[in-house]
Amino acid sequence: MNLFDVYPLNDVTIVKAKGSYVWDDQGNQYLDLYGGHAVISIGHTHPHWVKRIEEQLEKISFYSNSIQIPLQKELAGKLGTISGKEDYQLFLCNSGAEANENALKLASFHNGRKKVVAFTKAFHGRTSLAVSVTDNKNYVAPVNETDNVAFLPFNDEEALEDYFTRHGKEISSVIIEGIQGVGGINVASESFLKLIRTLCDKYGAVYIADSVQCGYGRSGKFFSHDFAGVNADIYSMAKGMGNGFPVAGIIIAPHIKPKHFQLGTTFGGNHLACAAALAVLEVIREEKLLGNATMVGKYLREQLAAIPEIKNVRGRGLMIGFDVPEELGPLKKNLLAHQKIFTGEAKPNVIRLLPSLALKKKDAEEFIDALKEEIAAIHETA
Repeated sequence: MNLFDVYPLNDVTIVKAKGSYVWDDQGNQYLDLYGGHAVISIGHTHPHWVKRIEEQLEKISFYSNSIQIPLQKELAGKLGTISGKEDYQLFLCNSGAEANENALKLASFHNGRKKVVAFTKAFHGRTSLAVSVTDNKNYVAPVNETDNVAFLPFNDEEALEDYFTRHGKEISSVIIEGIQGVGGINVASESFLKLIRTLCDKYGAVYIADSVQCGYGRSGKFFSHDFAGVNADIYSMAKGMGNGFPVAGIIIAPHIKPKHFQLGTTFGGNHLACAAALAVLEVIREEKLLGNATMVGKYLREQLAAIPEIKNVRGRGLMIGFDVPEELGPLKKNLLAHQKIFTGEAKPNVIRLLPSLALKKKDAEEFIDALKEEIAAIHETA
């Protein structure tokens, strides 16, 4: 049997990882500024994370949600404290797509409505409802297409107000990434997020803050939406939540009441997932990783902005993007091949940096030096 070919793959086999570095099967060391797509939040194989999972594995790894699982309550408590959303409610699942799927469904249960407002260049996942609010025709199968979703221009306050004026009583929810990831590191303006809050309050819609990639401290705040100073009704999270262990969830404002059997999950919130997620929160707090993300991210953005060949440096914390002009087209590929540095991308011409929140300044300096070297090499061969 062959693997179903869904991704273009780098010809690299990673067999070992530690902190912000990974090693291939030939013994080559790489600096990881991709974080497995923003998943590695506290560093690869962090010893506290490993210990937490190993100790839990010796006790029990899984039982269904038909029983009491105290680890889930412990996780909810720590998540509430660190995120500042102590009065919210936690529902655990397995992936970012599933988190957004449940958020959208719960909003519709809550107000009995069908219409959803999403935005241009949005990515919310690949399951049925999550992909229907994703603005990429390559991901949306005919069966996922629905008239219930309206895509509005990102950060366009006039368009948003106009749509609510015309359809406000039909809108179930508004879903938005605080910083668009797959869309190219586009930061939602604080005034735009405040307007979403105001309009949702006025018309009885649910504000869903997709924090799958831009949450869990990546921006320097626990949720990047918090820069706007308003609360969403539902926050979705995954990726950095487990540092590589599959775990996800939504936190839900207290005015949205639960009802048995509306939401459910087999594997969500299992014992191992909770152990991994608890370890992440404990390390974020003990090692002050939100502050580190702010500091190292600021250094990277300042250094990148000083390089004249690259354009439009943007982002917050350690979620950074910049545009690569056509003449530097091979830059991402060359960083991997020549400098042994993993970075991310967004089509057609954006390099994305999504490293561990524990990235050290010396590693950031190494990247900047390598980037300048590769830009110079491309110019020399042009």
